[in-house]
Amino acid sequence: MTAGAAAPPPIRLFHSPRYFADIGEHVMPMRKFALVREAIERSGLCARVEEPGPVSDEDLLRVHTPGYVQAIATGEPRALAESQKFPWSPALAEAVRHTNGGCVAAALAALDDGIAGNLASGFHHAHADHGEGFCTFNGLVVALERARAEGRVRRALVVDMDLHYGNGTASLLASRPWAFQLAIYGSWYKQNRAYRDVEGERAPDTGNSWSVPVPNGSGGAAYLEILERQLGPAIDRAAPDLILYQAGADPYREDPYSPLDLTHDDLRARDEIVFRTAIERRVPIAWVLAGGYTPDVSRVVEVHLGTFVAAARAREAARAAGDPGR
Repeated sequence: MTAGAAAPPPIRLFHSPRYFADIGEHVMPMRKFALVREAIERSGLCARVEEPGPVSDEDLLRVHTPGYVQAIATGEPRALAESQKFPWSPALAEAVRHTNGGCVAAALAALDDGIAGNLASGFHHAHADHGEGFCTFNGLVVALERARAEGRVRRALVVDMDLHYGNGTASLLASRPWAFQLAIYGSWYKQNRAYRDVEGERAPDTGNSWSVPVPNGSGGAAYLEILERQLGPAIDRAAPDLILYQAGADPYREDPYSPLDLTHDDLRARDEIVFRTAIERRVPIAWVLAGGYTPDVSRVVEVHLGTFVAAARAREAARAAGDPGR
């Protein structure tokens, strides 16, 4: 920080106890959202946690079909209400409204402050008319459409660093030429199934969704080199007014789904590259948590805490260099 400069305002993060629904024993640990909040609050770093309201029908219906929104609200038809692989309940219907409300709130806060985060996922497997892969509504696209409806963005970029390819986001962006996705992934995802062998079969590129598979067994050096090579050109092509960053924990080497060899330090370095690049290019950025299925949930929390630490360090480094980033 430059001499005499005022302390930076806290980074705004969004979380609510309503993010949690009891779905029983499940590979997706919904309790992790609260655990990440507690870890950040214990860290002593500068953050302010705010509670978002639920996403509105108006916001959802810009992205999702009326029949699907109704199915999630009522639980019927049950197969559609559970297409994301969660057991439906009224509590789940409320939880996904609030987690998506947090996506919207974080995007709008980033446009105000330069950087913000939502302590829940971006739900990148959700399609217009159904859910997939633990993703009910696509909070990334819902948030972008809300910001666009308010006239705050004309173009946007999703940087998806989840282990799994963001197939729902790609499908939704196909009809939105103003929004783009850079997906760097170690497992292709289609038809509600993951495919680890990205060297044999990978997601296709589209006009505004760029597919970058990471070879099985890749370690930190190879992974970070791919990110460094791809991120700048993606920002150049998208020319975004806002970046939404899907910061996946599931590329971690101990994750049961990961074919990659990435440590906590590697994932924190990944996050630092994304945040530093966005700040240097003066593009507001909001991040969301994603993935993370390591049986020891504390290992997942450590990845997500690392993302917040990387955001705080990148912002402080910019201020120390005399550049607030916006």
